[in-house]
Order: sequence, then structure tokens, then C-alpha cells
Amino acid sequence: MTTNTAYAVHQIARPAGFPAASDFAYVRTPVPEPRPGTALVRNLLLSVDPYHRGLMDGGEGGFELGTPLEGRSVGRVIASRDPGLAEGDLVFHREGWRTHALVTLGAGGTRTLRGHEGVPLEAYLSILGGTGLTAYAALTRTAGLRAGEDLFVSAAAGGVGTATGRIARLLGARRIIGSAGSVAKVRHLTGVLGFDAAFDYHDGPVGEQLAQAAAATGAGGIDVYVDNVGGDHLEGAIDVLREYGRIAWVGGISMYNGDRSPAAPRNLFEVVHKSLRLEGVLVRNHTNLQDELEDFLVPHLRSGRIGTDTTVVQGFDHTVDAFRGMLRGDNLGKMLVRVDG
Repeated sequence: MTTNTAYAVHQIARPAGFPAASDFAYVRTPVPEPRPGTALVRNLLLSVDPYHRGLMDGGEGGFELGTPLEGRSVGRVIASRDPGLAEGDLVFHREGWRTHALVTLGAGGTRTLRGHEGVPLEAYLSILGGTGLTAYAALTRTAGLRAGEDLFVSAAAGGVGTATGRIARLLGARRIIGSAGSVAKVRHLTGVLGFDAAFDYHDGPVGEQLAQAAAATGAGGIDVYVDNVGGDHLEGAIDVLREYGRIAWVGGISMYNGDRSPAAPRNLFEVVHKSLRLEGVLVRNHTNLQDELEDFLVPHLRSGRIGTDTTVVQGFDHTVDAFRGMLRGDNLGKMLVRVDG
């Protein structure tokens, strides 16, 4: 890649189920010149996320064909005509899936990063980024997790899942149980991330495995469920939740790519019987918590008590591979792309 050339990933076709590599194209253009009120950023790290898949189907708010895709990114300002941004500033913005971007401070969530000493760059797109903020909002605002309560997290080896486990432990959760999609991921949850129990959802009904895991840890049930999957995971969690339990529903991986019908769980009326609370979590409604999140987590990142929990793919030309790999579950933690391979 030459220094005077920019590259971007365009979506050129609507996926039929699981996205194919042929649904995308890498497009080369000259590096843009900053206009008044904008700054030119050279991207360093890009985020690929499950929510991108839904936007690829088009419709209101979806991605347009033949234009650069968008996503969270961290980059450095290399030229500026925005009075709020100076050359050398490290910024977070949403003009990802490209090597260079024109941004305006405050527009579309663009902000300068606080640049905490001793904190790796990957943290700003993982535990200190959208995944960490989602987990923090789900636990502290939506579910109101209290010290001594028991928690279940689905897709626990993914970006939001690992962040949820880390943050829940810091908040004083008593027992943390996770589900994942392979033996290796289950081992990672208990052996590396400190989950009290974990299971492979392929091994049997989720509700039965969750009940067994809760019994084995001595919890006997759960108080809070952070749902990244939906479907049978939501149904299973409703069975095991205690009275007055809370569900923070973040995502529905089981419903992506047309894999299965998003029908309501068969036991949904148990929400009434048990006086449960189910509430959706959209991270864009909680951006006011960013500084609070960083103040809470940065000391633990510096001390090494928690990590960034990322899988980093090297090279911008592997962005589509990283995205498709994330949808397959190839990652441990947050999937990122380092632009310069």
C-alpha cells in the first residue's frame, strides 16, 4: 500500500445468509484532502462487529451498496482543518473499514482519546470501547448487578462476553457462568478469564447445562443474564433465573444470517410468574458513561488484573476475513484489524 493511496472496503452485494467474500470489494482511491472543519486520520485499528451483519441487509439505516462500510476505528490525525483536532491527536471515530478517513470532532461520535499511560491501543476498541461500554451499561444500568449476585453470560468468549465477565468480577459478582461454542473456548473462560463454570452449547439443551453448571458452582440459580444470543439461550436462562431476576438483552447471534426464526421463547410467560425484568441494551444510549467506564477500568488495566481480550488480525487487506471469522466465532474476545500488517 502506497502512502498517497487510500483503501476502503465496499459492500457490493447483499448477503444471502452467511456473507461471502464476493459480497465485498477493496477499492483504491487517492488519500483525501481535509476540507474546512475536517481532519484527515490515518486509521490504526478497526473493529468488526456482529451488528455490521444486520446493516448489510440494507433497509432503513443499513449500508448502501458501492460505498465504504463504516465501523469503530482508532486513528491518528495526519492533517487538520478542524480547530478542535491537531496533527498527532489520537482519535476514536466511526469511519472505519478504510485506511484513511475525514472526521470532524463531535460528529458521529468522533472524540479525542484520553491516552492513558500504560494502556495498549487495543483497549480503546475493546474493554474501553463499544464492547466494554455495552457490558458496563448492561451490568450497572440495565441489570443493576449487585455484589454477591450470580450471573450468566452467553457468547461469553466474544467481545461483549469477555468484557462482561471481567467487569462483573470487579463489581463483586459471586458466581459467573458462561456459554461458548467450543471446548477450547470453554477452557479459556474458566482457565484464563476466571469464570466459575462454562459449557459448550453444542453439548445439549442450554437450560439443562446452565442448571447443572449453577448447581455445580453452588449457586443453584442465577440473578442476572446478559444475553448476546437470544433463542434457546434466552429460553434456558428464563428457566434458571431466580425470582426478580434481570435480563439485559444485548444481541441475538442465533438470529443472524437467517439461521433460525426469532420466535419468542416458549417459556416467556415465566417473566410474569417470576417477576423478571427484560430490557434491551443499545450502547448508543449510554455514551455518557464513557469517562466513568475508563475511570473504573484503567487502574485494573495498568495493574494487569484485567486484559484487553482481543484477537488482532494483521493487515487491512484481511478486514473481510476478520469479519467473516468473527461471525464464525473464530475469535477469543474482541476481533480487531491492525491496518498496517
